[in-house]
Amino acid sequence: MAALRVEEVLAAAEEQEAEKRRSVTVEKELELEFDLGNLLALDRNPPPAAGLRGAGPRREALLRALARDNVQLLVSRLWELPAERAGGAGGPLVAQLPEPTFRLPREKPPPRPRPPTRWEQFARLKGIRRRKKTSLVWDEQAKEWRRRWGYRRAGGDPARAWLAEVPEGADPEEDQFARLRREKRERVARNELNRLRNLARAHRAGSAVPAAPLHPTGHQSREELGRVARVARVSTASLGRFQPRLPKEPAEPPSRSGGKKRRFEPLLGNLAAERSRQLEMLRDMGSKKPVLDITRAVNKQLRQEEAEAAAAKGKKKQTQRGKRGRRQQRVGRSGKKSGARRQPQQRPPSSSMSGGKRK
Repeated sequence: MAALRVEEVLAAAEEQEAEKRRSVTVEKELELEFDLGNLLALDRNPPPAAGLRGAGPRREALLRALARDNVQLLVSRLWELPAERAGGAGGPLVAQLPEPTFRLPREKPPPRPRPPTRWEQFARLKGIRRRKKTSLVWDEQAKEWRRRWGYRRAGGDPARAWLAEVPEGADPEEDQFARLRREKRERVARNELNRLRNLARAHRAGSAVPAAPLHPTGHQSREELGRVARVARVSTASLGRFQPRLPKEPAEPPSRSGGKKRRFEPLLGNLAAERSRQLEMLRDMGSKKPVLDITRAVNKQLRQEEAEAAAAKGKKKQTQRGKRGRRQQRVGRSGKKSGARRQPQQRPPSSSMSGGKRK
């Protein structure tokens, strides 16, 4: 009896060990295609058609088992990759993923191209190509490499030089240092004006309807003032995020377009809702009946009723105005007194009253 018990215990242990090995060992007729960089596994094996027919617990169990086997194969491939400890010997084990091979689609649409500036349009028209220059140049006076532009640039600022050359044909009594400072201020102001023009042009190009220019007459509407304030705020580098706010201004800075911020659906969201939307779109595209927009139809009916009511009201006022005019004319003919006194009419002089009595 003891021998039988030992054999039973050994058989049960072997069965448990085989069950454990079966949980991590998956056999497939065709090997899976793996893209470990994207954690992707492609199964080319056809599923059993008999088990996928209909809907029920058997179909769900088959799909779960198929997904579990493919995930097990993917995890086994991940354990074959070189790994290292992150953060020291006691840190988690991190695998080094290879470069992805499959190109996945973008989550969001690509950004719109920036409208060209006036200089870019002119350069394209004249065929001027941009040549890349190095940011550092050799300064002969300082005997070192300095920046080509900006603070402490090579050659220094001509307006701050200790010596200024008088151009040929210039007034010898003119202050050349003041002239250089004035020209620098003009260049800075011109560049700032061009920058504001480019911002205004980009804002008009991005909006659906070009905004009308604001004329400072002192009688602007609330919408015009709000639009100009919004354009002035988002014309900075931070899009108005660090600008001082006006009284009763919203906390959130307005967007460049002045509308609501677009929101995109997440990639892993409600699959049932997404499927219903796609099926409804395909159903509308496949149907030959025109799509009925209830909101548009109701708005059209309301506008038509308002137009009819306005036309009837105007016709009624015109009729009352005509009756009032005829009534006043009739009263004047009857000789009744009115609110205003009637002036006596003067008879024109007759030619028969030149000498004697009137007949």
